[in-house]
Amino acid sequence: MQGTFIWYELMPTDTASAAEFYTKVVGWTAKDSGMPGVDYTILGVPGYDMGVAGMMQLTEDMKARGIPPHWTGYVAVDDVDAMAKKFADNGGAVCHAPEDIPGVGRFAVVADPQGAVISLLKVIMPEGPMPPEPAAGTPGTFGWAELMAGNGEEAFAFYQNMFGWEKDMAVDMGAMGIYQCFAKGGKAIGGMMTKPPMVTAPFWGYYITVDAIDAAVERVKQAGGKILFGPESVPGGSFILQCEDPQGTYFALTASKR
Repeated sequence: MQGTFIWYELMPTDTASAAEFYTKVVGWTAKDSGMPGVDYTILGVPGYDMGVAGMMQLTEDMKARGIPPHWTGYVAVDDVDAMAKKFADNGGAVCHAPEDIPGVGRFAVVADPQGAVISLLKVIMPEGPMPPEPAAGTPGTFGWAELMAGNGEEAFAFYQNMFGWEKDMAVDMGAMGIYQCFAKGGKAIGGMMTKPPMVTAPFWGYYITVDAIDAAVERVKQAGGKILFGPESVPGGSFILQCEDPQGTYFALTASKR
């Protein structure tokens, strides 16, 4: 469905150590994609062969441009070229022009008017039935997308225009402002707010589901990661944890129990 997150991708400086870290912390499997001429790793939930995320090494060109290791989310669109143009025409930018991925689909990397980067993806649908996806809330799946925006109200209006996102629950964070949850087709998929002053630039972050948050704290620490915030309870009864992996990449975890 257009406007929903369908893939996530990690770009570290060292894929082997990143795979080791996330398999320990999240419980993922890591295997080569098998794409000819491409060093691309599929990160998956045990028992689900399609994977939930991918990983490829940060390129030398990206390093030269000062792009750090990062996670990015891919939003499904019906027409990558048209959506990339729509971003640019409405004050955003095209960071990587639309390009085909042989046998996979077409993608582009774009930024909103405040500078937060996100990716677009049109998938080539395979013949025959797709294997069932892991149920929502399964450990190892992505459970939430979050935008720290330069201006939360303006950011929501922009993405509503781009993807048709709908306002969902709004949480009053006091001095920090309003945390606006958003949905697509009635299904909550993320939230956004005006970033606090200590956050230097707008960015998208992604929450990976784990079995229990306290045990995840210990796994992050033992694997060489850093805890930035939490564990903390959030409306709806879940718990969150915001972290950095050993290469300095921001990621977050969520669980329904301590």
